Amino acid sequence: MSYGASAALQAAVYQQLANDPVLGALVGAAIYDAPPPGPLPDLYISLGPEEVRERADKTGRGALHVFTVSVVTAAAGFSGAKAAAVAVSDALDNAGLVLARGVLVSLNFDRARARRVEDGDVRRIDLTFRARIDDQ
Repeated sequence: MSYGASAALQAAVYQQLANDPVLGALVGAAIYDAPPPGPLPDLYISLGPEEVRERADKTGRGALHVFTVSVVTAAAGFSGAKAAAVAVSDALDNAGLVLARGVLVSLNFDRARARRVEDGDVRRIDLTFRARIDDQ
């Protein structure tokens, strides 16, 4: 197993989202690894947790990275959040990301969960993706 490509995957995912024109029209530059202190925009994207499992075989080292990208909004209703979630999914599903370390074999949408948080004042959509990486 190798966890070595994790930072490279995160950087590539961030760049893919930050450079997507549809997502940019919806959230601007509000794409964070961790939300900054202070007031946040009404709609933003946050890179979330990651779980990594070994996927090495006799040809080399590799790992399956299961990671979450969250869409968070303080706006009433889910409409704006769902539009941003669609843009995130479109930008990442089957994207041919180039990594600084390792080779991305596949990147696929796995699931999503939409819910109200913080006493129902905030809406959050967590999109989960699966990335298979060979770390040669």
